[in-house]
Parts: sequence; structure tokens; C-alpha cells
Amino acid sequence: MHIDIISDVVCPWCFIGKRRLEKALALRPELEAEITWRPFQLNPDMPEEGMARADYIATKFGDSAHSRRIHQTIAEAGASVGIDFAFERIERSPNTRSAHRLVRHATRAGLGGAVVDRLFRSYFLEGRDIGDHAILAEIAAESGLDRDEAAAFLAGKSEREEIIAEDRNARRLGINAVPCFIFAGQYAVSGAQEPEFFLPVFDLVQNGATAEAR
Repeated sequence: MHIDIISDVVCPWCFIGKRRLEKALALRPELEAEITWRPFQLNPDMPEEGMARADYIATKFGDSAHSRRIHQTIAEAGASVGIDFAFERIERSPNTRSAHRLVRHATRAGLGGAVVDRLFRSYFLEGRDIGDHAILAEIAAESGLDRDEAAAFLAGKSEREEIIAEDRNARRLGINAVPCFIFAGQYAVSGAQEPEFFLPVFDLVQNGATAEAR
């Protein structure tokens, strides 16, 4: 079963959605899932160098009490799937284009999922600036890629236009929020749904595959 996951690595609900999908797949161990991570930028107009997290929060949410309530809601949802969000450690809100480029680079080596997981953990648990190329090269090495190759890749422009094009195409298809999970190119699930929500979709995919095999 192929699953395309459209997400951004600075989206906390995408991190939660990833964990919930993993729980759902664990409930159906007979399923073999092949996952492709697709780019989406929550903040496509973010400066290349990113911006101070405090300035971003003030611009996006205004009232600090409002942002605290949102973070509390996310933290509670995260705790249910073993994510201990550490928003207080985040000092910069990055432009994620280079992080998405790294994911595509890693996917060719079969390590896309490992890099995505490390990006989520680095940003939300450790507060690292995942818009910084040096940090991205470190994350690549931590995920099993060659650090120097990753650094050279990031220093160039490869995959930049492809990332922009995929993001725009997702929006043209009506995807304006992430995560969005697309199963077998046919069934879309939007949002960080609970694990049990995915099970009927798995059945639809399996039944369709069985019918085609007959």
C-alpha cells in the first residue's frame, strides 16, 4: 500500500499525524506500507534565513495567551503519542524549503522517512534551526546519510524548483492544510486523525487491490 504524506516539518500536527498513522499501521501488521513524503510549506513567504520565533508567534497569533492555549492543545495531543513538545526551546522559525530538499535527497537513498523523523525531533524536541544548512547536514549524518554529500547538495539549487512546484500543485488540488494522507493515489485523509480512523481506509485499499487481482 502506497501512502503519500503531504506535510511540513514545522507543522506539529504533521508530527502527531505521523505517530498516529504509525499506530494505525501497527494495528494491521500484515500491511506493507510504502511511504513517500511530499512537501508543503506552511509559510512559503518566510525569509530564506527564517525569523525569530517570538516575532513569528506575535505576527501569526498576536495575543500571547492565544498562542499559549494553542501550544497547550498541541502538547496534550502530542503526549498521547509520546511526543514531548518543547516549544520553549525553539528560537527561530525557519524557511523549510531546504529541509524539504534534504528529504527528497534522502528519499533517493531510501532514508526519506528517517530524515523526516529526525527533522521533526530536531525542531520540536531539541529546538534546532532546521533552516540552517550546517544543521541540516548534521541531521543528514544522524539519519545515515553522508554529511559531506548532503552539505554539497544543500549548497546547490537542486530540487528547489521541484519543491516549489509540488507545493503549488498541492494547493491547486485544494490542499490548504496539512497533514494530508493519500492512500494508493485514491483516498485522501486530511488532518492528524486518530489511529482507528485510518483502519477503514486500509480496508478500502485492500479490498480494491483484491478486486483488481481477480
